[in-house]
Amino acid sequence: QVQLVESGGGLVQAGASLRLSCAASGRTFSTYTMGWFRQAPGKEREFVAAVSRSAGNTYYADSVKGRFTISRDNAKNTVYLQMNSLKPEDTAVYYCAASTGYTSRRTSDYRYWGQGTQVTASS
Repeated sequence: QVQLVESGGGLVQAGASLRLSCAASGRTFSTYTMGWFRQAPGKEREFVAAVSRSAGNTYYADSVKGRFTISRDNAKNTVYLQMNSLKPEDTAVYYCAASTGYTSRRTSDYRYWGQGTQVTASS
């Protein structure tokens, strides 16, 4: 089992930027595919972005493509989500997740989850 801890969330104005970080425990971080998901009040958890083990492949939800960038630093056991041009509809709790399988957009394919960090973009 791997422990994941998100940080970097906060309240910002629409159009601003935030960078989320997810720190993972253990020496096997590079063996996991990593993803970011978000959940707004009254809605189901949805896929945001994912990155492969060696960071060779990235995937994004259409709603964030061109604005968000996922990256990872395996030497630091950390995955990042750079969020630019934030919109009010980006407001949600953002979760970091790790998978032992192939990169996926499905929440059920991720075995380990962080506690979440709140992101609020006000208009």
